[in-house]
Amino acid sequence: MRGEGAYDAQALHGLAHDSIARGSKSFALASRLFDRETRERVWLLYAWCRAADDLTDGQDHGGTMQTGHDPVAAVAHIRARTDRAFAGEPTGDMAFDALGLLLTQVAIPRAVIDDIIAGFELDAQDWRPRSEADLLRYSYHVAGAVGVAMALVMGVDPADDATLDRASDLGIAFQLANIARDVAEDAAADRCYLPVEWLVELDIPPGQHMHPAFRSRLSVMAKWLSEMAEEYEASARWGARKLPPRSRWAVLAAAGIYGDIAREVRARGDHAWDHRAGSSLFAKLGWVVRAGWSVVRRPPQRRISRDGLWTRPRDGARDGDGR
Repeated sequence: MRGEGAYDAQALHGLAHDSIARGSKSFALASRLFDRETRERVWLLYAWCRAADDLTDGQDHGGTMQTGHDPVAAVAHIRARTDRAFAGEPTGDMAFDALGLLLTQVAIPRAVIDDIIAGFELDAQDWRPRSEADLLRYSYHVAGAVGVAMALVMGVDPADDATLDRASDLGIAFQLANIARDVAEDAAADRCYLPVEWLVELDIPPGQHMHPAFRSRLSVMAKWLSEMAEEYEASARWGARKLPPRSRWAVLAAAGIYGDIAREVRARGDHAWDHRAGSSLFAKLGWVVRAGWSVVRRPPQRRISRDGLWTRPRDGARDGDGR
C-alpha cells in the first residue's frame, strides 16, 4: 500500500472542505467542534460519501437528477474506484483519492465501506422497504454504516462493537429523520421509503400517500418515524461517552441539530410537508452550547439500553437483519 505521499493532501483537504460546506451546512457546523486532525479526516470521509451518493443519483451535491442516468453502472464505477483507493492507488478522482488519503491514516475495515456501498446499490435498484426491519436495514446501509466509519475516524477501537453499535444508531436516527422530512421530495422523484406494511396498515393505496385525503394518516407514519429516531438518538448519546471530549461535543451537537428535524416534523402534524423542515442558525448554535455543557459536566450515569433496537450486521452476516 502506498503512503500518504502518493496524494496531494493539501488539495484533497481543500476539496473535502468545499464538499461539506456545499453538501451539509448542519454537519459542517458540528464538524467544526472536532480537533483539527479529526475534523480534516471526517471531511475526507464525507467527501467520498457525498461523491458516491451523487454518482448513484446522478446529482451534484444533492441537486437536480440527470436524465438518462444509469445508477447500476455508477455503483460499479464506485466499487472499482474504491478498490483502487484501498489498494493505495491514486484514482484521478479527487473524492476517491480523499478516501485513499484517509486510509493511510485510519484503518477502516473494507467491510464497513462495503456496507455503505450496499446502500448505494439499494438506491440504484430502486429498492423499497416492505417491513420496519427493511427500513432499518436500509437506514443502516445509507447512514448507520457511515456513523461506524466516522467513529473509527474519531479513534474508536474497531473491536469495540458496543460503541460502534451506538455510532450506527446515530446514523440511523439521522436517516429516519431525513425520511420523515423528505416524504414529499422523495415522492416527487418516484421514491418511497415508507414500509409497505405501514401503508397497508393505514389503508393507503400504493403510490397515493401524498394525496391530500391521506395526509392525516401520513402524519401518523411521520410520528412513528420521529419516535423511532428519538430512540436511536438516545442510544447514540449514551455511546458518545466513549469518545474524546471534542469528538463527543461535535457528535452531541449533531445529534441535537438533526434530532430537531424529526421533532419539527412530528410537531407540524398534517402540515409537515408544507415546506421543508429544518432548524435556524440560532437553534443550531443553541445545540452547540448545550452539547459543550454536557461534555464539561459529569457524564450521565443512567445507562440507555439498546434492547429492541436494530443491530448492525457483523462480519460473515453482512445481509442479516441483525436482530
